[in-house]
Amino acid sequence: MTTYSGVGVTPGRVMGPVKIMPPAITAPPAGELLDGVDPAEAAAALKTAARAVQAELRERAGRASGDGKAVLEATALMAADPMLLKAAVKLIDAGASAQRAIWDAGDGVATMLLNLGGYMAERSHDVLDVRARIVAELRGVPAPGIPDWAEPFILVAEDLAPADTATLDPALVLALVTAGGGPQSHTAIIARSLGLPAVVAAAGVTELADGTVVYVDGAAGAILSTPGEEQAAAAAAWAVQASTLGSFDGTGRLADGTEIPLRANVGGAKDAVAAAAANAQGVGLLRTEFCFLGHDTEPGHEEQVAAYKGVFDAFPGQKVVVRTLDAGADKPLPFLTDATEPNPALGVRGYRTDLTTPGVLARQLAAIAAADAASQADVWVMAPMISTAAEAADFAAMCSAAGLPVPGVMVEVPSAALTARHLLDAVEFASIGTNDLTQYAMAADRQLGPLAALNDPWQPAVLALVKATVDGAAAQAAAGGTTAKPVGVCGEAAADPALAVVLAGLGVSSLSMTARAIPAVSAVLRTVTAAQARELAELAIGARGAVEARAAVRARLPLLAELGL
Repeated sequence: MTTYSGVGVTPGRVMGPVKIMPPAITAPPAGELLDGVDPAEAAAALKTAARAVQAELRERAGRASGDGKAVLEATALMAADPMLLKAAVKLIDAGASAQRAIWDAGDGVATMLLNLGGYMAERSHDVLDVRARIVAELRGVPAPGIPDWAEPFILVAEDLAPADTATLDPALVLALVTAGGGPQSHTAIIARSLGLPAVVAAAGVTELADGTVVYVDGAAGAILSTPGEEQAAAAAAWAVQASTLGSFDGTGRLADGTEIPLRANVGGAKDAVAAAAANAQGVGLLRTEFCFLGHDTEPGHEEQVAAYKGVFDAFPGQKVVVRTLDAGADKPLPFLTDATEPNPALGVRGYRTDLTTPGVLARQLAAIAAADAASQADVWVMAPMISTAAEAADFAAMCSAAGLPVPGVMVEVPSAALTARHLLDAVEFASIGTNDLTQYAMAADRQLGPLAALNDPWQPAVLALVKATVDGAAAQAAAGGTTAKPVGVCGEAAADPALAVVLAGLGVSSLSMTARAIPAVSAVLRTVTAAQARELAELAIGARGAVEARAAVRARLPLLAELGL
């Protein structure tokens, strides 16, 4: 029995045969020339292949939802990226074959993005994925992707392109294991949204032979080859236990009755309808990028209104927290962001795009207000990447001008956490985005597997910033003689049942996560009182590191082991 260790992304204990992602499309021969083919015909064939790839990705996007839909649409845009195709056509004009031209052009664009660092480095994978798909189209062979297998299997890969991850079929894929990637990568986020047991950054797993039966423990981040009776029993027990966590009664609370509303992170109306059916207590994060990604130009007013209203209508009378457009970095938009920034993760993204392209944010707020007026939801609006009290005040003024009475801010930047008291003078609530807060606090790109240990929301420094935000809200209230304004968490950390207990102990007022995680989080929260949650929070924040913090808290929550969480 061989054990492979990685970072657990989604809990679950399953056993099954491994299917290894097929080899990548091989490179055309170096220096391959047109060899008598007319350059204009070769360029036309290349553009036709690119359009076919884009159409196929968009078709897959039409069958996906939420995060998957957004990722596929963004990748589809890359298939017809003018910079990529223009570079390839130039190489064809210089005598290169169409396959060699797109291959070399893809190398050039991917290298440029990789050198930019931060989020843009992750986009380099999209370019290489698109390049391989175009070459496959030119060759008339199947595009790279998930293995076509009739029986359920455990998918093992070096890493997955967003286009592949977004369309994983949970009915066939029992679990997901990758050698690369990080806990906040596209692969990890979409695995969580699908409820797939998943482990990332597990070095050596791609050496497993196709068909090998393995045991995957998504909570422990462990993969065991040739498992025995003990692992088979654990997997069978998990299947039974998981069925008991399939529902939520609509009230998040602790053992002593303290209420902690559990809301859903959604990417569109389809997600919202599913979340409402799962009894989520509203929406804690509506990612409005779903309305913009896949567009070459800014979507019009009526299109935006209809998209937002579809979400609002799923939750009449309940809170829906809307995050304004979080463009930039790993979510570039051709009409809004600058791909040439030297460090996009620290560049013009989120709220900051209003500095360089004023008007887009105001028009989005107008569309949100119109959708709000036509629905019965309790709509709150927050801006991403707010760093100062002046920015918070400016956003609040923009919301007021649009007729939106409840403005808020995302706390993703350490400066926002440390000055939350002053930010909350201007707005009505704050929501902590733990994904970005962790990578900025630890200076660790959340997409990179080698930095997975640093990029962990259990890091005591990150927990200290959460506490600083809650303390800032309390200080702001004390200064004004009022009740503290709400501070919720809408990052992926809320989906970890053990960490959810810590967050509750730190004083956050609500938790928002993928709807699939709500039943498990609710079950664990109901085993602790508020006092016990505070004790566990103190234990975690006083630990020397993330591993120690997680282990100490989990040891005090026996239900986690019982349920395989």
